[in-house]
Amino acid sequence: MTENWIEAAAQDDVPEQGTLQVRCASELICLYKIGVTLYATQDECTHGSASLSEGFIVEDGLIECPLHQGSFDIKTGKAVSVPCKDDIRVFPVKTENGKIFVKISD
Repeated sequence: MTENWIEAAAQDDVPEQGTLQVRCASELICLYKIGVTLYATQDECTHGSASLSEGFIVEDGLIECPLHQGSFDIKTGKAVSVPCKDDIRVFPVKTENGKIFVKISD
C-alpha cells in the first residue's frame, strides 16, 4: 500500500466553520476548518451519495448531509444519526507554507 501526501488547497481557501470540495488523485475530498484545525473526509455521503461539502457543520464537530440530514463526526468519520449507518473515510491532514496536504492511501 502506497501513501502519498497530495496538495489539496491553500489554507485560506477553506472558509472558517465551512467546507471545501477538492480532488486529490482520484478521490473527492471534503476539507473542513473548525477554529484553526483542518480536517478531511470523503466528500460523498454513504447514505444518499450527496456531496458533504454542500452540507452544514453543526455542533460538536458534525457534518450534516444536505440531502437527508444524517450526520457524521468530522474527526472520526463515524455515522452518528439516521438515516446514515455507514461511516465515511477520514484522511490525515498537514499544512506547510500555507498549503493543505491530504494523505491518500492506494
